[in-house]
Amino acid sequence: MDLKVDGKRVFAATGGRAFDAAAPAIVFIHGAGFDHTAWQLQARYFAHHGRSVLAIDLPGHGRSEGPALASIAAAADWVGHLLDAAGTKSAALVGHSMGALIALAAAARLPERVRALALLGVAAKMPVHPDLLGAAERNEPRAGELIVDWGFGPAAHLGGHRAPGLWMMGGGLRTIERSAPGVLATDLAACNAYDGAEADAARVRCPTLFVLGAADKMTPLKGGLALAAKIAGARVARIECGHMMMVERPDATLDALREAL
Repeated sequence: MDLKVDGKRVFAATGGRAFDAAAPAIVFIHGAGFDHTAWQLQARYFAHHGRSVLAIDLPGHGRSEGPALASIAAAADWVGHLLDAAGTKSAALVGHSMGALIALAAAARLPERVRALALLGVAAKMPVHPDLLGAAERNEPRAGELIVDWGFGPAAHLGGHRAPGLWMMGGGLRTIERSAPGVLATDLAACNAYDGAEADAARVRCPTLFVLGAADKMTPLKGGLALAAKIAGARVARIECGHMMMVERPDATLDALREAL
């Protein structure tokens, strides 16, 4: 599905069913350097169980026109424009990593439009290692290699994809490699610079779920738990995996989201 947001073409996967603005909507927001394909299982499930789904490609990612948005705050404002373009008054937001920061910031800015939150692989502070930032700025393949190495948990390094014959780390690397030059660097710089997560969390009033990986190296479990403590009534689902829980443990991630959404 193509939308026009701020004059730019934006692609959103709808989970195999046409988007219906009158049905309860869920917007899935991917992480740095990735695209809508990170949410294949989860988006399809909800689309076939009474929800309208938009698994978006953020500007400059996947099939969406650029440029990439330079800050978490700008991306949060963009989410409101996306809802306008889709013709929906409100939605649940599901975000992973950078996408979780965007969803959190959007909920703080648009309390009347965000009915529920699910934040995956997130922490209040998400600093990016200087070596990774530098490699991304130079558009070096090393940047993607570092992300998949640190992002996937120990079991994923050995295989174990739910679909026989597919490779989790290889798939992640290919997705990052498809990014236009400069997109990954812009994403990582936005995460590195963002310092408003705790203030945003204090403003959230909708039901909120945190899905956290016990072996997450990029946003360690303790950071996610600390941020969850800032939101009244927030629930936590802990999964035995690394940072890429919706790929590493898709069924467990879906179970957590089903209960919350």
